[in-house]
Formats: sequence, structure tokens, C-alpha cells
Amino acid sequence: MKFDLARVKFNKVLVVGDLLLDRYWIGDTNKISPEAPVPVVLVKDSFEKLGGAGNVAANASSLGSGSCLMGEVGSDSDGDKFLALCDGTAIDTEILRNPIRKTIVKHRIVSQGQQLLRADFEPDLAETASSALLDTFSKRVEDYDVIVISDYGKGSVKDARAFIACAKEYGKKVLVDPKGEDFSIYIGADLVTPNLKEFEAIVGECDNTETLVLNARKMLLDYDFGSLLITRGCNGMTLVTKTEDYSFNARSQEVFDVTGAGDTVCAAIAALWVDEVALPVVCEVANIAAGIAVNKFGVATVTLEEVRGELTLYNSPIAECFVTASLDTSSALADVRSKGFKIVMTNGCFDILHAGHVRYLNEAKALGDILVVAINDDASVARLKGKDRPINNLDSRVHLLEALRCVDYVIPFSEDTPERLIAQVSPDILVKGGDYEVENIAGADFVLANGGEVKTLSLIEGYSTSAVIDKLSRQLRRSGK
Repeated sequence: MKFDLARVKFNKVLVVGDLLLDRYWIGDTNKISPEAPVPVVLVKDSFEKLGGAGNVAANASSLGSGSCLMGEVGSDSDGDKFLALCDGTAIDTEILRNPIRKTIVKHRIVSQGQQLLRADFEPDLAETASSALLDTFSKRVEDYDVIVISDYGKGSVKDARAFIACAKEYGKKVLVDPKGEDFSIYIGADLVTPNLKEFEAIVGECDNTETLVLNARKMLLDYDFGSLLITRGCNGMTLVTKTEDYSFNARSQEVFDVTGAGDTVCAAIAALWVDEVALPVVCEVANIAAGIAVNKFGVATVTLEEVRGELTLYNSPIAECFVTASLDTSSALADVRSKGFKIVMTNGCFDILHAGHVRYLNEAKALGDILVVAINDDASVARLKGKDRPINNLDSRVHLLEALRCVDYVIPFSEDTPERLIAQVSPDILVKGGDYEVENIAGADFVLANGGEVKTLSLIEGYSTSAVIDKLSRQLRRSGK
């Protein structure tokens, strides 16, 4: 199975960036001012929330991550209020008080759920103290798994390159929520998450997904980014890596308030992007978390329980990949089958994943709704292929398969054949490559006897792990190595 929220040990997340105090005045509007053609709001309620980098840290914390927030506020009453809000959470803080600047405040006046006006109070960028924050950052970065740089363009992380370089010295993953039209300041980041407007401001208009992906790939190479996640509002999100791209549809049926949704995405990815979970899977969960956030008023946090609840209602076969309780594979698949989804199963070593594998697996998935891949463990690969195999260990092979959009479950097995697993899963369709005869396919008798189908798929000529290894060996011999 791809992702079990009940079993994942979440990352410790360090968020550094611009700290904003979000203030709301809520009231009724019943008349127009006699002084000017503007509505009069009778204020009945007011409150403040952590905004900017503070909202990222708050969301990471509410999702179950141990988070630390770094930034600076002014030595003023609004700075006092920001710190008081932090004290009411589980967030660790390293917040500097800058006596020569004002705390950034976004003041919203709201009536009947509609923003009527937003007034921003911001310091001059020259009043920020990025060097002092960097010094504090360098003393704490080693204690955290993932670093989030939350740049709202207010100057706290104007020397973003130095923060990234410091994080990389300790081997940390770095996620950047960018601002401005110069993304070179984020060079070397593992993931950068611009919205579409920010992205197009640099690369130009992207009137279709193909153009967007092409421009994103160029940006990855230009700035040595690991991946780009472009948030596209009601059109969802697009993740682009150096070799793959993935699109995620927006998960909110009705958008109430988009404020802070990008913060939620960053927080969810930072909290859940552990080594055993592929980035596309994490982004899908972050997309769901953002869908929850936009159905809330104002800057809002999303809880792990809300994400789990949404996953159980997720109206797609892939929902069953995101198991929200400690269920074994058999139970999860039984639930999938009870909903009428067709299960396809195949097996193999998948030692060096190549284009032939990808096409084969996509064709297998097209036969049904859920694709289960049984994969030989390292010992069984060695017995089948020889003592020099596998080239890649089981964890690496599983990780690569899970990153494919067409694969829903990956289940290792230690026997020479997967017959036991096939009987356990009882697929509707069992699939193998065209180099097998149906009568020689392990588990075929069981599947046919239980009313299922057994199919063979054509192979792409010239693609095999052995061929890849042979080619590499020949090249090494020619080079004299």
C-alpha cells in the first residue's frame, strides 16, 4: 500500500520566513455611509491569527508535526500579539524582536462572509535583519528534517540562498514557497511551490499543461530545483520533476476562502514527505488538505483528523491507496472490491525500472481500477537472477514503483513465485508479459478457478533489465574501467 497515515512518523519541520499578523473585524452591513458611497460595517467581533510563515508552522503542527517557527516581528503591541498567539500552540519559536521595524499586519474587514477591505501595514524592507535570523537558523537547522522557507517578499529571507546552503550542509530537504520574479535566489531547493501567476510572471503565459511542463522543466535545470509544484487554483496543482509530471484536480467543490491555502499545501508536504513516501503521493494528500482549508474562513489550520476523514470520502479508486487506519492489505483490498472496483495484479523483480516497465504497467492498469504489483524481495531476486542481482535493493524498487501514477499497491514477497499473494489478493485480472504462456503463469489456475481472467501483454522490443546491464557492461569495457 502506498501511504498509511497511522504508521507514518511525521517530519520535524523548521519554518523560516516572513511573519504576518492577520487581523479580522467582523460585522453587519446595513447601510451606506452618508460621507462617501461605501458600506458601513457595525463591528461585532474581532480576532487575530498567525499569518505568513506562522500559518505554515501552525498547519504543520496541527497535522502532527513537531514544528519550529523562525522570523522577526517588531517591538510593538502587534508583535506582542503575534507571540501570544504562538504561546497558545505547540509550535516551538525562535522569533527575533526588531526595535526599528513594525510588525506586518493584514487587517481585513468582513461582512456576511465577504471581505470588503484589506489594509496592510508593512515595514520598509531595509528595516529587516536577515543576517541575525540566518545566525539563529544555523544554530537550529540540524534538529529538523525538512526546512520550509516561506517568502512573502517582506525581507526576512531576502538572502534565501544562504538559508538553503546552510540547510544543505546538514543534508536537509528544503521546500520554498517563493515570491517575486527572481527564482535564482532559491537555487538548489528540493521543491519550489509557486502559484500559477507567480510562475507565469517569470516564464510567460502557459495556455496549456504541455507548455507549463516544458517551462517548468527548463526552470528545474536553470536553478537546480529538485521539483516544482505549481498551484493553479480551481484547476488544482501540477507537480513537475526532471522526468515525470503529475496533475491533481482541485478537491474543493465550493471555495469559501483561498486565504492561506498555499501555506496548507507547504505544511502538509513538509510534514509528510518522509523517505518511504513518494513525493506525488504526498502532493495528493496536500491537495486534499488544501481543499479542506479553502472551505474554512480566513487563515485556517487543517488537522490530521480532517484529512483522514476526507480520505474516507475521497470519490476515486485511488482513495484506497491512502489507508487511514492500521489495516492490512487484504482488508483494504476487500473494501475496494466491495465498492465494485476491478483489481488487476501483476508481479516481477522490477530491478532497473525502464520504459518497457512503465508502458507495461500502464497497460495493466487500463484493464481495471486498482493495480497491485507483487515484487520479489532481494533474496528471491538473487535466487532467480544470480548472486549479482538485484542492482537496486527492495526499498529503492518499491519507492520507484510507488511513484508511478498507475500503481496503487506494492507488496513484497519472499517466495520464488507470488502464488500465495495472488491467492490472498484474488485479483479480477492477473497480468504477465507476452513472453509467458497462460498455463505457465504462477497463480493463473487460482484466478481462473475463481472466475477471474488471465491476460498477457506485449513487451517493447529491446527493453529489459538484462539488456540495460549488458549495455552498461559493454560501455565500461570500452572505456577500460
